[in-house]
Amino acid sequence: MRYRTQSMRRMRGIVAVEFALVAIPMIILLFGIAEFGYAFYQYNTIVKSVRDGARLLSAYDPTDTTNYPIGEAQCLVIYGTTDCSGSPLVNGLQKSMVVVCDQVSNTGCTGQFKNVQTNPAAETINLVQVKVTGYPYAQITGFFNLGGLIFGDISCVMRQVL
Repeated sequence: MRYRTQSMRRMRGIVAVEFALVAIPMIILLFGIAEFGYAFYQYNTIVKSVRDGARLLSAYDPTDTTNYPIGEAQCLVIYGTTDCSGSPLVNGLQKSMVVVCDQVSNTGCTGQFKNVQTNPAAETINLVQVKVTGYPYAQITGFFNLGGLIFGDISCVMRQVL
């Protein structure tokens, strides 16, 4: 009987050690899944907001400097509203990261997004590109040292209706 009691105590100790050995990798895996999910959420939110900004600008003539809403499009990308009210959709997103490329503005743009001709005899097709460049991923747990991970350029190109 005494032998059986000691054996049960040893088994409880072994189970605790086994649980500790299994729990550590499981917790690390759980934190990794949470970080990946949050990074995916941030990326997807920026993609959708960039698309909304490009959609807004696609309905305007870029040569009409009095009514062309570049500032409103930038606010739409950052805050989800055209009047820059509320908090940013994702932490750390700033107006300087939002770049608009069109027929008139090409500062900070790569490639050519203006006057693309499908046929030399046809009219020109004006495109607008809205992109977010240099967005740093903000970790939620701080458990993993990702070393200042920066997303690549997130952009959307749409045809402008003139």
